[in-house]
Amino acid sequence: MKLSTRIALAVGVSVPVLVLASGWLLLHLVSSDLRTRQNDQLRARATVVAQNAKAYLDVAGTNHPLLEQARRRRLINSARDVGVRLKGPQDTISAGPQPEPNPTLPPNALTPVTVTSGGKDWLVLSLPVGAAAREGNTPNLWLLSPDTAEDELALVRQRVLTGALVAASLAGAAAWAIAARAVLPLRRLQRRTSGLDPRTSTVRLEHTPTRVTEVDDLAYTVQTVLARYDEQVARTGEALATARAFAATASHELRTPLMSMRTNLDILTDHPDLDPEDRAEVLGDLGREHTRLLGLLVMLKALAQGDLIEADAFSPLDLGELVEASVCDLRRAHPAAEVSVRTTAGVRVDGWEQGLRSAVDNLLTNAWTHGRSEDGVARIEVTLRPPLGGREASAVLVVDDHGRGVPPESREEIFQRYHRGPDSPGSGLGLTLVAQQAALHGGHIIVSDRPDGRPGTRFELHLPATGVQDMEYTLPLLHRDWLTRSPEQARPGLFTKRT
Repeated sequence: MKLSTRIALAVGVSVPVLVLASGWLLLHLVSSDLRTRQNDQLRARATVVAQNAKAYLDVAGTNHPLLEQARRRRLINSARDVGVRLKGPQDTISAGPQPEPNPTLPPNALTPVTVTSGGKDWLVLSLPVGAAAREGNTPNLWLLSPDTAEDELALVRQRVLTGALVAASLAGAAAWAIAARAVLPLRRLQRRTSGLDPRTSTVRLEHTPTRVTEVDDLAYTVQTVLARYDEQVARTGEALATARAFAATASHELRTPLMSMRTNLDILTDHPDLDPEDRAEVLGDLGREHTRLLGLLVMLKALAQGDLIEADAFSPLDLGELVEASVCDLRRAHPAAEVSVRTTAGVRVDGWEQGLRSAVDNLLTNAWTHGRSEDGVARIEVTLRPPLGGREASAVLVVDDHGRGVPPESREEIFQRYHRGPDSPGSGLGLTLVAQQAALHGGHIIVSDRPDGRPGTRFELHLPATGVQDMEYTLPLLHRDWLTRSPEQARPGLFTKRT
């Protein structure tokens, strides 16, 4: 059913109901007013009639027939359109309109009451006059008036019902015409949206404001839904690409360590009497390949999670506490490492806790692996600097080591997937994961020499502080392709080289 038809039916039903309700209230008020007016008129007439009745009773039965006849005539004339019954000492006088058949009149009706006779209602008022009033006897004077209020009320009812029927048809027609005109912008919007199929077409709704709030809001909602659909389609495509890349990469990168492990296992199986020294070497190779295999799987999983993460995983974090926890784990795993930490309390960022923790862990692991001094001891300095102020201010995590350093021409290559030095025991994905997390959090990485001139490398991870960047809006716009993009493709703005 069309909206205009629904509105017309609703108005066509509600208007008569309102008219009838108003008519019922009007009838109630008119009835009350009519009853009050009739009672007041009857009481006013009773005052005059009672005076004439008393004057008549005072001379009734005396030797003044002329005076008695005159006062009797005055009593009858004062009745006019009101019926009168007076019980005298000798007879009962009836004058004016009387109900037929004569009903039994109430003995005590000092206020008007209704009596029905012959299918017609009469108002009756009784009063004691003359000797009855002096002696406190029952009333001997009755006034009767036809109850005309019901006839007037019937006329009002008829007119209210007629008005309700007329109002129903007129209101329904007017409402349909007005509603049909009012929903024209909505019908135009419906025609525009009915041809949109986000599965087969990239055409999106082009809406011109109509100054009808509901229609413009609906158009904005449809546009938002289509935009969200496009985003989700893109994210689904990225997720599928990430899953395919994960499978292909795992298949390619795991083949070599698995084949090496298979070879070593075959050697141990085929040569049970292998020399202990050679056996120890084979077992060492197995352990190293297993460690590399496990590390590769962990890193690939972390990269895939970073490519698939959504904005609702981000929350305010205390970066100082996260760095302290990561340093404690490094000290526990490598007791010989000399790690100094300087952090500032209350440095908070909007971030994904698991991703940031992986980034910090990999920065520290990289410093422990490649940052050893000439005496073979890994000395690492970790500094967390709070933002200096301003909207673009960032918290900075600085990791200094005492290794051989990174040549300027290689400072972007170290963040590429599977980039490994000739003596690197890792998977080649640790710094790639750091770069991915920096991009997801709207930050960047600076690689430079140590500022004190000593051998070594400085890594600076810049992250926007809490409130500087609204991740809810920036995160869906990022293109997360760290597993699908070719390792050689550059990422402008993410890395900064400093000498």
